[in-house]
Amino acid sequence: MTAPILLLLSGIVLLGASVQWLTGMGFALVAVPALILLLGPAEGVALANCAAGAISVVGLAGGWRRVRPAAMVPLCAAAACTVPAGTWLTHRLPPPALLLTMGALVTAAVLLVMRGARVPVLRGRAGALTAGAVGGFMNSAAGVGGPPVSLYALNAGWTVREFVPNAQFYGVIVNAFSVTANGVPGLSAAEWAAVGGAMVAGGVLGRAVGDRMPDHQARRLVLLLALTGGVTAVTKGVWTL
Repeated sequence: MTAPILLLLSGIVLLGASVQWLTGMGFALVAVPALILLLGPAEGVALANCAAGAISVVGLAGGWRRVRPAAMVPLCAAAACTVPAGTWLTHRLPPPALLLTMGALVTAAVLLVMRGARVPVLRGRAGALTAGAVGGFMNSAAGVGGPPVSLYALNAGWTVREFVPNAQFYGVIVNAFSVTANGVPGLSAAEWAAVGGAMVAGGVLGRAVGDRMPDHQARRLVLLLALTGGVTAVTKGVWTL
């Protein structure tokens, strides 16, 4: 990997890590479209799974007491059942079709969250199972498993304070499943060092900005960045078909 590409990779990871610290979820939404354009669909998704899972582990350390097991156990169990299907899709579709599929998944998910969609099927135990199943599939196929959980939390009436630790718990479990299914990206030691440094710098930046930026502004920024990335991936996929 050349120095400019390595610098670009570090910048993508730094941005993704920053927004995840701002909102509890968002690394994949922001970073996946750029990572799959830079590294290819399989490697980009695998790196997103690794990085988002690691950030969730650190974030959960201070908020695990606020995790809601009654909601998260069925969410994570359902996700575990659909992760293999997402991995299968990632390894079967040709790269242009994968770019198109992943970009479309990101774009659709962001638009649903931006609309604040109220979906009766995402309420109660059945809602947790549905959100978990869709999230597990999306996480292993496109590295983006958060939006279904966001919609579940919205329909359950959770506050941001309630959502963040539960999103981090979900991120730890589901990304662990996805890394097991998708494998670890084949980066060199120098590339892993750059990614690790960018994650640390992103965490510091995200915390600093989070202390000054209102929740609604941070959320809008994440969604706009994610929407831009999703549309870019769709365009690239259509162009290369």
